[in-house]
Amino acid sequence: MHAYRSHTCAALTAANVGETVRLSGWVHRVRDHGGVLFIDLRDHYGITQVIADGDSPVFAELEKVRSEWCIRIDGEVLARDASLVNPNLPTGEVEVFIRDLEVLGRAGELPLMVFGDQEYPEETRLRYRYLDLRREAMQRNMTLRSDVVASMRRRMWGQGFREYQTPIITASSPEGARDFLVPSRLHPGRFYALPQAPQQFKQLIMVSGFDKYFQIAPCFRDEDPRADRSPTDFYQLDLEMSFVTQQDVFDTIAPVLAGVFEEFGGGRKVDAPQDWPQIAYADAAKWYGTDKPDLRNPIKMQDCSEHFRGSGFAIFAKLLEQEGTEIRAIPAPTGGSRKFCDRMNAFAQKEGLPGMGYIFWRDQGDGMEAAGPLAKNIGPERTEAIRQQLGLGVGDAAFFLGGKPKSFEKVAGKARDVIGAELGLTETDRFAFAWIVDFPIYERDEETGEIDFEHNPFSMPQGGMEALNGDPMAVRGFQYDLACNGYELVSGAIRNHKPEIMLKAFELAGYGADEVKARFGALFNAFHYGAPPHGGCAAGIDRIVMLLADTANIREVIMFPMNQRAEDLMMAAPSDPTSDQLMELGLRVIPRD
Repeated sequence: MHAYRSHTCAALTAANVGETVRLSGWVHRVRDHGGVLFIDLRDHYGITQVIADGDSPVFAELEKVRSEWCIRIDGEVLARDASLVNPNLPTGEVEVFIRDLEVLGRAGELPLMVFGDQEYPEETRLRYRYLDLRREAMQRNMTLRSDVVASMRRRMWGQGFREYQTPIITASSPEGARDFLVPSRLHPGRFYALPQAPQQFKQLIMVSGFDKYFQIAPCFRDEDPRADRSPTDFYQLDLEMSFVTQQDVFDTIAPVLAGVFEEFGGGRKVDAPQDWPQIAYADAAKWYGTDKPDLRNPIKMQDCSEHFRGSGFAIFAKLLEQEGTEIRAIPAPTGGSRKFCDRMNAFAQKEGLPGMGYIFWRDQGDGMEAAGPLAKNIGPERTEAIRQQLGLGVGDAAFFLGGKPKSFEKVAGKARDVIGAELGLTETDRFAFAWIVDFPIYERDEETGEIDFEHNPFSMPQGGMEALNGDPMAVRGFQYDLACNGYELVSGAIRNHKPEIMLKAFELAGYGADEVKARFGALFNAFHYGAPPHGGCAAGIDRIVMLLADTANIREVIMFPMNQRAEDLMMAAPSDPTSDQLMELGLRVIPRD
């Protein structure tokens, strides 16, 4: 017999009754029923109930066993009495009578319990992550993550892609976040960087003549943490293709992701790729207040400025006299009560706004009446025009925000989400995808008037060089994101592969040719040697698994995550370097006050 086990703790069934078996695992739970010990023995695969009474030669030793001890047992498989069968366990028809016991690893007093569903502070969970990971939900999440990655790999190979690895130690490259720098011992005073993404390398792979590349790529960014973003590192399904259009990229990645969500989505509806809408970035901001809209929520905001221009509601009327302002409406079907309207007004105040104007429509017996402060100020004709534009009726409401769109769009988007959730309009058993396209390449600083990149500087501008010779603020890139249920899952672009367009694009953002050549020399030089048109994207694996696991915190699907202060409490990182390490690298640490 094997030194540790003949079966896993999920393998035994009624067919094994009468056999002598060996199991190893952790003591999940101990129950003492007056001279009879019941132990739930757990391994990665499942649980088997093992028992002992006074007839067992190791009964006295078993009485010392506690939760999370790691043990090996030998015993005989017995059939449970019909009344004691546990239909919730694959092993629920049997139990093992223990004849021999070996303690493989004792456990001290536990800082958190593995058995049960108790909640523990995140600090405790991360400090003792190896115990936290033993819990059923975490075992399930990590298994899910592994299976998702394996599925992605199979699907990419199935489409003719090959996996290539790009460097982890490289040069610093500005890609929208801070680099993690690595000092060089052989070149004192100089630094490598951990790659924020394989962006330049995968483009160089295309220039090198490899037609289809993918990689499950680790990426490193020194960012502020969020619930859906790791502050240090993350993994993405990274891909690039030559001789492709934007639609070709969509047609490649969409069936991969749709297949993964269908395979692991637990029966939730997955929108078919051919039904994924393509929404212009400007329209997404206008309709949903975000470039990652949750389309499970049917609410679409609308511009209602004309109904308030010159109206009796002085706040909005005067606001519209300023250039670049508008009034936007958030329809709220079934939200037509003063109580709900007041609650949403309070929400806006918590978000830092004075409030939200609102109108709601109610039945007065002999007809419909518009109520609320706005309705009284703008009069029945304008109110009725708003109702008709928004397609609302009795029992519905609408909320209004005004100003320059960038000043209120974020709050409007949050309000839309809250309204959809509170009124039960948002579907909860569906994965709704949307391509966001036509991203602006540039933005202008309102204070300085200077132009800089708003999005990926490596994107090919729509219209090429001709577009760059016009108004920079009108330039759109062949850049795209894929949103799902309010999260950005994919980001990508058709790349700029022409050196003259690259120089012009950076020139408009204030970067001279010498700086471009210094920062992106390899890419710039490669483009002079027959670079093919190419494009691709990257899908965030952590967020994908987070959605599939139905959790709102990315740390629940990462094996060993950092906390919100970018600390590894278990490994005590970051740590102080030793004097010898600093001397070898030629570095000195300057203490911060």
